[in-house]
Amino acid sequence: MTLIKSISGIRGTIGGDAEGGFTPSEIVKFTSAFATWVQKEAKDKKKTRIVIGRDARISGEFVRNIVIGTLQALGIDVTDLGLATTPTVEMAVVFEKADGGIIITASHNPKNWNALKLLNSKGEFISEVAGKEVLAIAEGKDIKYSQVNSIGSVKQNSEYVQEHIKSILALPLVDVKAIKAKKFKVVLDAVNSVGGIVVPQLLEQLGVEEVVPLFCEPTGNFSHEAEPLPENLTELSRTVVKSKAHIGFAVDPDVDRLAIVCEDGEMFGEEYTLVAVADYVLQNKKGNTVSNLSSTKALRDVTQKAGCEYFASAVGEVNVVEAMKKNNAVIGGEGNGGIIYPELHYGRDALVGIALFLTHLAKYGKSCSLLRSTYPNYYISKNKIELRPDLDLDKVLLSIKEKYKNYPCNTIDGLKIEFDGEWVHLRKSNTEPIIRIIAESNHKTTADNLAEKIMKDIGECMKSAKATAN
Repeated sequence: MTLIKSISGIRGTIGGDAEGGFTPSEIVKFTSAFATWVQKEAKDKKKTRIVIGRDARISGEFVRNIVIGTLQALGIDVTDLGLATTPTVEMAVVFEKADGGIIITASHNPKNWNALKLLNSKGEFISEVAGKEVLAIAEGKDIKYSQVNSIGSVKQNSEYVQEHIKSILALPLVDVKAIKAKKFKVVLDAVNSVGGIVVPQLLEQLGVEEVVPLFCEPTGNFSHEAEPLPENLTELSRTVVKSKAHIGFAVDPDVDRLAIVCEDGEMFGEEYTLVAVADYVLQNKKGNTVSNLSSTKALRDVTQKAGCEYFASAVGEVNVVEAMKKNNAVIGGEGNGGIIYPELHYGRDALVGIALFLTHLAKYGKSCSLLRSTYPNYYISKNKIELRPDLDLDKVLLSIKEKYKNYPCNTIDGLKIEFDGEWVHLRKSNTEPIIRIIAESNHKTTADNLAEKIMKDIGECMKSAKATAN
């Protein structure tokens, strides 16, 4: 059993003993803490409202019931969107003029995981400061439940999916006419979650001629690993080729990440989802871009080619958004297929990514694979090492930094080391008990070799730390 409490929410596995996992008691405790923080922030309002929505995970309904009941017990009114994407919930908070939001989803984690993602009144993930406040409240005794006459109300609203789509269609850079003229045939892998409901609606309204559904039944029984990585998208690749489709799209369970498969079955590369969309945006609107330290430098290349400036942030959507606002970025996101387009809202959104990418492809006028060939070709090696509970990761990173002290190092988020034309980034995951080791180079072999070398260094440091402890 696993439970991870962080500034971005609570995430863990379902089932097992009463302690140590994503249990009903932990859900009540953390929901109560967040709701208390929301009430504190909205102190001038007599009544507060929180919007909730969930992906199609098997555990989603029982978690939803606990969250709603807890919010009502605190006197908070609830707008329940039911099955809804993460970006839809984010936008609904603003539409509703609500005081916060809770998204019940564990994103790319396996089906036995679930989580609570927390939003402020702007429909954005709460800040680090706010997250620490919520954690402190959860461990304290300042939570007060309402008297019976002040219990919160609940209203259902399933209209925000269409409001979300309508807002995307209204964007100046989304050209439905151009998309419709291309008579696109699209294969969609929705990994048996909420994307199977929402994305086909978007594609139809964008003018896509034919959609081939793949794993679109929202059962929560994921037909493959939920993270949209190449090794998990083999069936999508085969189906694109077999059905002679122009393109394939894959989304994660809460639809804030987008992966693309070309007409020949080759992966466009999740790192290049943001690169391509940013390229299209910058062709039409000059401005800065932002991605996190673990993302490909191809975005920097595309940005500089357009005569604009690129900025890097720490990993995590809240950090990317903060950097985007600070640097007036017109597009940003993360190399995991997360597109943040501020003209719509400040949140990763696979739906707006699909709309902008299809417009880009339609106006490019050639195949998806040829479009991919227009971008710099870098290779990223993504790896991970499981963390021991007793490991002092900061000490390990300091040892690695000392070993490579003659190379440029960035420590705003773990440790990033720059080599000649290559880089490696080491950081503790916010969502799993692991260290992530990400390396990039001009060649796959050298990227893998660089990652393996650093992983070996980490292993030696871990052995040394264990020996010292004993």
